[in-house]
Amino acid sequence: MIKGWQTKKLGELLEVQNGYAFSSKDYSESGHFVMRIGNVQNGYISLSDPKFIQLPSDGALQRFVLSEGDILVSLTGNVGRIGVVKREHLPAAVNQRVAKITVNKSSPATREFLLFFLYSDRFREELMGAGHGAAQQNVSTKDLVQIQLPIPPLPEQRRIVGILDEAFVGITTAKANAEKNLQNARALFESHLQSVFTKRGEGWVDTALGDVCGFVRGPFGGSLKKSIFVADGYAVYEQQHAIYNQFDDVRYFIDEAKFKEMKRFELIPNDLIMSCSGTMGRVAIVPRGIKRGIINQALLKLTPTAKISGAFLKSWMESEAFQDALKEYSGGAAIQNVASVKILKEIKIPLPPIKEQERIVNKLDHFVIETQHLENIYQDKLAALEALKKSLLNQAFTGKL
Repeated sequence: MIKGWQTKKLGELLEVQNGYAFSSKDYSESGHFVMRIGNVQNGYISLSDPKFIQLPSDGALQRFVLSEGDILVSLTGNVGRIGVVKREHLPAAVNQRVAKITVNKSSPATREFLLFFLYSDRFREELMGAGHGAAQQNVSTKDLVQIQLPIPPLPEQRRIVGILDEAFVGITTAKANAEKNLQNARALFESHLQSVFTKRGEGWVDTALGDVCGFVRGPFGGSLKKSIFVADGYAVYEQQHAIYNQFDDVRYFIDEAKFKEMKRFELIPNDLIMSCSGTMGRVAIVPRGIKRGIINQALLKLTPTAKISGAFLKSWMESEAFQDALKEYSGGAAIQNVASVKILKEIKIPLPPIKEQERIVNKLDHFVIETQHLENIYQDKLAALEALKKSLLNQAFTGKL
């Protein structure tokens, strides 16, 4: 122990309260914002997918109502995420598997010093170490209050908080600039991609998609029940392969007899696959050398004819024009599902001569390389800034700051 420092359990410094199991059937259009596990992110409160509930102005449920400055911590899944309640989040109430933390007035550690500790890897690692559960990690408030915090004298706490505050402001500004540059790089590529299909040259013809490629929608779900899968054999390609543009990670396989029965769904090099449900419209080109296999029900297979380059078709399908058309013609409420093959075949693609397609693809490939280079620079910058934050927090609670 560093001279002059003391160690205390969090339970001696904080009041920790579990959230309430609000029922989704009681959600309403307005009222108290229900702070659920998904709203507590790394250092902030997410307002995505908000849920509300009407609470009486008095009664037992009032103890779950939040105030500005309350600290929240996640207790399930990605445990140890911290968020601080702000005025714009109110009125709000804390849901189950989220704990509300308030600092005792008698605590020898200031709220600011404690909050930085809660943001640290040290806190998260200790909390995760106390977790239980295989598929999904869970911790309890009893686990949380047992974690120990090294506490320096008050003047040292203030010095450390001052250094961290100043450093974190600079890091936040630098991260915002890097993220803006990253967005600009991606927007520049999207703008260039869009311009390719709007600034048409001589010989371009609007052509129905069904005239330049073959379509095969994946088999009905009943054709590929898990009971027929085998340990190894012919691959069953899924949405993830289109979404992440990779064909190595295969979860399911079928035997030769089933493959022969479903041969029309086979993938061959230069085919395109497109995701058809939920994360809809993601496209990948089938490379050479993949494991032989078929598509499942969540994919669409497109086979280009000699009239169109597979790479040109992929670029157009990733453009705003096609993606907007896809959304317009596709249905689904909570989860969108792609339009029927018959409708997709009627979508018009602006088609130049094959030589011009190849020239455009080469130009786009060059632009992709440049964009990826810029993205890598900004991603590295963001990673370095995050590492700096972690390093500063580690130094703060080991007396090295």
